[in-house]
Amino acid sequence: MRSQTLRRALAVYLALLLPITWLATKFDPYQVDGDAMAYMDIADLMRSQHWAGVVNAYWHPLYPACLALAQSVFHVARMNELHAYYVLNFVIFLASVAAMLAFVSALDKLRTRMSPSPDQNDGAAPVLGLNALRLLGVALVVIASQRELSMGKIRPDLLLQTLMLAAFAMLLQSFATESLLFAPLMGLFFGLAYLTKSFAFVVALLTIALMVLFQAWLQRRKPVRVLAAGALALVVFAAVAGPYVAALSRQKHHFDFGDSGALNYAWYVSGTVKMHLEPWMTGSFGSANVHLLHPEQQLLAHPGIYSYRAEPWGTYPAWFDPTYFHERIVPIFNAKRLIHRDIRNLILSLRYVLNHPEALILLALLLVSGARFSFSDWRHKAYWLPPLALGLAIWFIYGLVNIEERYVTLAYLLIMLPLFAALQSPPPSTASDTATPWLRRSATAMVALLAFLALGESLRIALEERRSQSSAGLPAAWYSPQIFGAAKALNALGVASGDEIACMGTIACLNDPYWMRLANVRVLTEVYNPDARHLLAEYEGLPNRQQVDNVLKAQGAKVLVAAFDPGEMTGRTPASQGWIRLGESNLYALPLNIPEPPPATPATLPWDTTGDAAP
Repeated sequence: MRSQTLRRALAVYLALLLPITWLATKFDPYQVDGDAMAYMDIADLMRSQHWAGVVNAYWHPLYPACLALAQSVFHVARMNELHAYYVLNFVIFLASVAAMLAFVSALDKLRTRMSPSPDQNDGAAPVLGLNALRLLGVALVVIASQRELSMGKIRPDLLLQTLMLAAFAMLLQSFATESLLFAPLMGLFFGLAYLTKSFAFVVALLTIALMVLFQAWLQRRKPVRVLAAGALALVVFAAVAGPYVAALSRQKHHFDFGDSGALNYAWYVSGTVKMHLEPWMTGSFGSANVHLLHPEQQLLAHPGIYSYRAEPWGTYPAWFDPTYFHERIVPIFNAKRLIHRDIRNLILSLRYVLNHPEALILLALLLVSGARFSFSDWRHKAYWLPPLALGLAIWFIYGLVNIEERYVTLAYLLIMLPLFAALQSPPPSTASDTATPWLRRSATAMVALLAFLALGESLRIALEERRSQSSAGLPAAWYSPQIFGAAKALNALGVASGDEIACMGTIACLNDPYWMRLANVRVLTEVYNPDARHLLAEYEGLPNRQQVDNVLKAQGAKVLVAAFDPGEMTGRTPASQGWIRLGESNLYALPLNIPEPPPATPATLPWDTTGDAAP
């Protein structure tokens, strides 16, 4: 494929990308979870200037700041705020595409600088040129948006990927040029990435060290220039990240840049119980030293009833800042648990790779077609080494704790794109050998096919979602009739904005809690039951149900909300009596400190002979 034709194909692709991915955003279905609600709560605190609640060792402030900006721009209310967040995520997606283009351009620039020309390399040339790599990089971002980084997820992972891709682009530009401008820009993007997620703190320091080492050892640059570049990157990163680190350290009374990594390590590696840990629950500590500073207040032992009144912020304080109730958990090395962790994360890594087979299949086809990696003489042509090493490092760091698909997508991109950039065609055996140009043309055509098929798949998914939502009669893709209906029904029961309520069960309290925010209530008391499948049976089997009700009433909770199977809520059993279904959802409310509504009079038909005739 000629260079001019490929440039046109890239231009057409980017032109089609805008409307198609907007449709994918517009019809992305409702996907709100407990993480999303915590970020939205922090955004509210920012707008109301409650800065003490914004400083959070688990959720960092940049993405909530973006949510707060979207709230202001669109003048949203609770009932339509998701539309603004979808638009925000679409803008972040476009920024991620721009960051990918910048990253690939910097990678190609470094490749050109460190690789000999085909005339000096026995006729061998890169299989994929700049525009082919651009198409491939953007296609992989599009594929990720269809799976783990969809625009309907109110989470910061796509923003983190965007900022870190931009930082890595600046890193490669600093290798490809003699300018010192790119080092502070890298520090800036890493600082913003840290304000998005604390994970970027470690990666930033690792990348700055790699930049110094690569320039001094492989590029043989002057020590003064190498140290100046590293110092500039570090100073700018510290200037951006430092104020938040200082705020966290002041809050925790020790140096702290974020506790999400340590807490997840305790949960996923040490085996520490994730929710509702108490100082006396030594059997739930796992392999960790636990000296909780301010545990949740346990109001009843069986069933476990907990108060969150000590945490002044958040709709559901238990998940608004998990580090508050879990402060002072220190994991201890345990070889058996580490082996279990490694096996689990290896399986999750394999699952991710199998869920993203497109690039691997393309790479295998190119290798079978005759392409070869240009890893020889790597000390002089190691343009692929920095991003590949960083991608492996990111995957390894997550592998020390917990691997999720949305976490390792950036690592996957950093590994795959340098591999494709390092592919070279074999040197021609004769002057009339046409295999080399054929390989480059066919490789470019395969990349273009992959890219346009990925875009077509986004369009197919968007139109399929549109049909489903139209059949369901939804006013918008982000509208969940069950969740929104439950919130409206809860308010109609007499639960007013700002009231305190209680919840029971994992589904209602943690997995799908957005109804709380829509109703503008705070859940300050929880009846803990992690087994959602048998919630009604366990509630019915409680010998002290009246005591449970009395404890909740004493806390001032207006209602108790739980999720049940509607088929079981017949009212014929003692446990199902008194519960009021919230709309058409599986959520039910048990009035505690509000008057119970009178039972509804059964409707009669004009020909009904068992009741009074209708007028």
